[in-house]
Amino acid sequence: MAEKNKSNVITLSRVYDAPLQSVWDAWTISEEVAQWWGPRGFTLTTHSRDLRTGGHWHYTMHGPDGTDYENTTQYLEVLPLQRMVYDHGGHKDRPPLFRVTALFTERNGRTQLDMSMAFATPEIAKDMRGFIKKAGGESTWDRLAEYLGKRLSGKEQFFIARTFDAPVARVYEMWTDPEHLAQWLPPTGASLRFLRAEMRVGGTSFYAMTMANGAVMHGRLTYHALEKPSRIVYAQQFCEEKEQVITAPFFANWPQTMLTTVELTPETAERTRVALRWEPQDASAAAIAEFVKQRGGMTMGWTGSFDKLEALISS
Repeated sequence: MAEKNKSNVITLSRVYDAPLQSVWDAWTISEEVAQWWGPRGFTLTTHSRDLRTGGHWHYTMHGPDGTDYENTTQYLEVLPLQRMVYDHGGHKDRPPLFRVTALFTERNGRTQLDMSMAFATPEIAKDMRGFIKKAGGESTWDRLAEYLGKRLSGKEQFFIARTFDAPVARVYEMWTDPEHLAQWLPPTGASLRFLRAEMRVGGTSFYAMTMANGAVMHGRLTYHALEKPSRIVYAQQFCEEKEQVITAPFFANWPQTMLTTVELTPETAERTRVALRWEPQDASAAAIAEFVKQRGGMTMGWTGSFDKLEALISS
């Protein structure tokens, strides 16, 4: 949610690989909303919902620590398959925190969601940016992508997206130059060194990653697509030192091969949205179950890497 600090509006844009009707249904059918609404680890109980202009939605968010958060959303405008405007975060005598405008647009069979969250002052918006980041609030929209992916394809996936204040060509370079990639890709506290770097379609890169505790793990990236500057696809595997593929050493069950798809979209000439999808390949039921279980940890890991990428771009 990168945005100028002096603005009282936070914006967000996502593109979902799903028809417009499916995305609208996921937003408006209570049973579907309950599958994805809220940060990772949260669940939802809807008490009543009158989805129309002038209607209200009464619900409770249940935090992973057991804390309940009661909310009442007031719908100011509902235009099916196009637009929704509502006041968010209020309840009984508690005034709303901000006003949301959500626009739904069909893009060649996919759906673009553009949201703006308007606060009373730029100072409140700035504080809320920090709160949303700390609370993992943006993972709500990643969960929506995962829900839609599972509903339409039957496959379990992991999504995470982030907007960076840099031109798309610069962000693409950060993903495809091994010197840059080694600086930000590993988890926080770890370091990475490429033993071989073949950044081309069909090429493989082999690396050694030293964790914070001193343990060394090896991995391989096999590139399936490099479409400058908009798309990168590669398979990732853990390996022994002699490059024999192994199961990840930190889980008893984990997919041996993960397919990573990275889409880079310019929001402006100086801002780029990165959307990443992780998908297990030829994995057992036990490995898929572990993958689903660890989505929260994946969010934390990729968030740490993206924080380092953001700092590297800024420098």
